[in-house]
Amino acid sequence: MNKRPSRRDEILQALATMLETQPGARITTAKLAAEVGVSEAALYRHFPSKAKMFEGLIEFVEDAIFSRVALIMKEESQSMAQLSHILQLLLGFTERNPGITRIFNGDALAGENERLRGRVVQFYDRLETQLKTILREAEIREGLRTTITANSTANLLLSAAEGRIGQFVRSDFKRRPTEHWDEQWQQLSAAIFR
Repeated sequence: MNKRPSRRDEILQALATMLETQPGARITTAKLAAEVGVSEAALYRHFPSKAKMFEGLIEFVEDAIFSRVALIMKEESQSMAQLSHILQLLLGFTERNPGITRIFNGDALAGENERLRGRVVQFYDRLETQLKTILREAEIREGLRTTITANSTANLLLSAAEGRIGQFVRSDFKRRPTEHWDEQWQQLSAAIFR
């Protein structure tokens, strides 16, 4: 028996869909309420503000990504595999969730609450910290030394992934983040360690 999603989840799903299908358009609570098929007052029973709706999507991404990162860290013992799987996870997730990707690219947050942009920055900072940790542990556990500092290497890797995500949004979701990634990862990974 399929359980019907909660109204809260329906609202978040509708918001994500609108972000995907209406790039560049400002999402208003009136439009969102119409999309869900409820009144604006009904939206506010589940979320006290539009900012909280965006935060709900950000929290969904954080939970989805970092719970999977924890599994990768547990299941993979080799640093290179951990790095590869984490970056592939990020790119694959954004490819499957284009509307939400607009939030993490900053595109959908123009004119929204500054705190939301801070949450996105915090997400990427946390991910970069995870990459730094892997790189530092690679030296300790596997004797692998990065060609440039671990901090710079982690930043380079995340920047490459963010660039792919940016192209995805700018192309109106035509240039998939995973397109050519395998080749690009081979090039990047070959240059990471001495």
